[in-house]
Amino acid sequence: MNKEYKKFLKGKEIIDLDSGFKIKLDELNPMLFDFQKSIVQWCLKRGRSAIFAGCGLGKTPMQLEWAKHVNTKTKKPVLILAPLAVSKQTKREGEKFNIDVNICKDSSDVINGINITNYEKLHKFDATVFSGVVLDESSILKNFTGKIKKELIKQFKNTDYKLACTATPSPNDHMELGNHSEFLDIMPSNQMLSNWFILDTMLLGKYRLKKHAVSYFWKWVASWACCLELPSDLGFEDNDFILPDINYKTHVVKSPYQKPNNGMLLYIPKLSATNIHKELRNSNENRVNKALEIVNENPNKAWIIWCNTNYESDLLRKTFPSNWIEVKGSDSDKSKEDNLLKFTFERNQKIITKPSIAGFGLNWQHCYNVIFVGLSYSYEMFYQAVRRSWRFGQKHDVNVHLIQSENDKNISDTLTRKQVSHNTMQEAMKSVNFMAIQGEKSNIKIYQVGKQTTQLPEFT
Repeated sequence: MNKEYKKFLKGKEIIDLDSGFKIKLDELNPMLFDFQKSIVQWCLKRGRSAIFAGCGLGKTPMQLEWAKHVNTKTKKPVLILAPLAVSKQTKREGEKFNIDVNICKDSSDVINGINITNYEKLHKFDATVFSGVVLDESSILKNFTGKIKKELIKQFKNTDYKLACTATPSPNDHMELGNHSEFLDIMPSNQMLSNWFILDTMLLGKYRLKKHAVSYFWKWVASWACCLELPSDLGFEDNDFILPDINYKTHVVKSPYQKPNNGMLLYIPKLSATNIHKELRNSNENRVNKALEIVNENPNKAWIIWCNTNYESDLLRKTFPSNWIEVKGSDSDKSKEDNLLKFTFERNQKIITKPSIAGFGLNWQHCYNVIFVGLSYSYEMFYQAVRRSWRFGQKHDVNVHLIQSENDKNISDTLTRKQVSHNTMQEAMKSVNFMAIQGEKSNIKIYQVGKQTTQLPEFT
């Protein structure tokens, strides 16, 4: 390949240019780890960027430090949007790093500094007063046509500085990356699809990366997003970020007898989206009783019981002692927040809730005994729920009990496939040219994939 043609191909590459400002590493909070400083420095230089960092790697102090410098630079307020009950947790984290965080209920509470509120209150704020915005747990953008995604993109279209932080994009497809790109004003998601993807009719109409476009796509992502599971993914030492062991134990309970299908000798379940709840309802009592049996082996420890449905939640509430905390979707926002914070800050508490309610943003390292009273088809929900406990700062091996019935194998098979997809996307995001940080005294450094990978369960 001659030099002229290489130059021609280089000119065809799509990258997003920096729109931020430079800052020296020694101007950043000395309490940050070196890899965190490098990420914050890079994000400030980028202006509009994303941090896809594994749970417990310090996204909260990084986004607070980023917001502090944007506020100092622009002399205008910065807004952090977070899941319910995370605001007070973030404020406490700010106190550790000597960064003031102002919790807001509406626009009248805003100060010229770092402000935080939850996504449910977005409509109570005027986005034009903020020079910067941070999306904490930005996987909220995963819904391609979702109301909140559309509102976030619309409200902060003209905001100069943007930062999106989440553990990892959804493993099911690449659309969440496109939604992040669109929110950050880098490229509309439909343009991303037309550039690098093709509609695959063999995958039920889902999009897949064109084979010849794989490396170019990830180079483009590298121009605006940083991905890591461990500091070593960026060339730093892991040290205390190596997590304790996680022990998965699957408990298979009997399913009540059901009449065989027409013409069949045995009952063969068909766990489609339309009849999954029929099967789960049948085994609900057995699964809940198994959960009680497991807890009774260590009744004085803190416990999290994750459920997916109201009928699971209702039976758990009836079966378990009344002093257990329960957080339901029908609770008021205040009740949810109060109870989630009670479990967060009081030791040896026990909680029953759903990943959709409490699976994002909360730091529950004080609890290392977890039960999933049932499985759902959402691998992302499962992953996030596990990582509330299994994250940096956890001092104990984490025990995760998975309870399923004899008829749930279709669900676990689906989760296994999504687990493989998750790992594949994660490694692609950390591979060639994915992370580029502008060094203080050198040219752009390209970091390769780290040697260690996240341990995930083998579903049975």
